[in-house]
Amino acid sequence: MAITDKEIQELTRHAKRIRKDIIDITGWAGGAHIGGGLSMTEILVILYYKYLNIDPKNPDWKDRDRMILSKGHGGVGYAPILARKGYFDFDLLKEFNRFKSPFGMHLDSNKVKGVDVSTGSLGHGLPIAVGLALGARLQKKSWLTYTILGDGECNEGSIWEAAMAAAHFKLTNMITIVDRNQLMIDGTTESVMGLEPFADKWKAFGWIVKSADGHDYNSLSEAIEYAQKEDAAPVVIIADTIKGKGVDFMENEVKWHYGGLDTDLMEKAKTSVDK
Repeated sequence: MAITDKEIQELTRHAKRIRKDIIDITGWAGGAHIGGGLSMTEILVILYYKYLNIDPKNPDWKDRDRMILSKGHGGVGYAPILARKGYFDFDLLKEFNRFKSPFGMHLDSNKVKGVDVSTGSLGHGLPIAVGLALGARLQKKSWLTYTILGDGECNEGSIWEAAMAAAHFKLTNMITIVDRNQLMIDGTTESVMGLEPFADKWKAFGWIVKSADGHDYNSLSEAIEYAQKEDAAPVVIIADTIKGKGVDFMENEVKWHYGGLDTDLMEKAKTSVDK
């Protein structure tokens, strides 16, 4: 079902709140992977507020859709979504990444409700998604597995082994989204380890590729709904995004892969989000 203008207005409101949450959590924690948290905000918002078949009151529901944040260091952007959806009290995030807090920089599925898979070792999320998709097929279950990859982690060989397996087994019950912000910890993806021609690589591995503007809900919606209906091959959505999106002094700045914020910078960042 095509996304409506009313839905877009609601999703935009949620995204603005999540961006401010990310800023707050980064400030409370003393630092976080804020740039990549901000770049995937619209992707997480549209999944959690429109497409994922989940029940926050029953996080272990067997027939729920699964969501894997393979770029696990983006937990600062993932945790507020889960809190706002009702998996746990938002105020708990004031202790994010502190001693004895259940909320580490990479969210632990054994400690944080709503997290289906612990990630952090980059390149592991897609192989796990393949296993989940195969498991759903064997059990004749209709739930879907969604995976969000960072573009930097697509340097890892395990990603391409999983891609080969997904195509071989025609796993159309998994949907993969790449947060293509073109920056990683040490610089641009193309200078560290070039990915291009990125779409062609996925096609060569037997996937259907959809391109999307990762900050535009119409574009994301069209790509996700295409992937949900595709029954011939797995679909990867390459979502073009901006690292640090929404905070003007962070956008496209590699130094904000990880950073801290004092009170003045927090207020400056929130003012930018409100523009």
